[in-house]
Amino acid sequence: MSRWTGSWLSGPRAALEPGEDADAQQWRGQRLGLPESGPGSVAATGRRAFALLLDCVIGGLIAGLIVHANLNDSSAMLAQNTWGIGIVLAVRTVTIGFFGFSPGMAVLGIRVARLDGAALVGPVRALAHSVLTALIIPAVIWDLDNRGLHDRLLGTVVVTTR
Repeated sequence: MSRWTGSWLSGPRAALEPGEDADAQQWRGQRLGLPESGPGSVAATGRRAFALLLDCVIGGLIAGLIVHANLNDSSAMLAQNTWGIGIVLAVRTVTIGFFGFSPGMAVLGIRVARLDGAALVGPVRALAHSVLTALIIPAVIWDLDNRGLHDRLLGTVVVTTR
């Protein structure tokens, strides 16, 4: 159990496999065969977080169009929030599954790629990716390659497109 929390509590070096040397890797994604910078390199954490924020704003705006919430009615606000979460999950699942990126990711020039080289992430992996991202904890515990627990579990990595 300490290896799982070690990447968060002790820093990314604690997540190394036994016998791995952190100094052998000069940039994030080198172990995965990804370039140091430019298209195909590992996306920065800030870009990933801002893309998720954009997706949430888009989902909230769509939910606002569906549920005309009265700001004085708490049950209407709860319905709008529930719709917003559902819409964000649905949009992220469909767009990542079939295109490799969500609307927020497209704006920021990043995408989800499978490590096995398959062209599509697929709807099952995309649903798991979206749900685990919504849980926050798997997304904020990452390794030396800037891959969250959800990316490691699903065999994916978020890379830049431009």
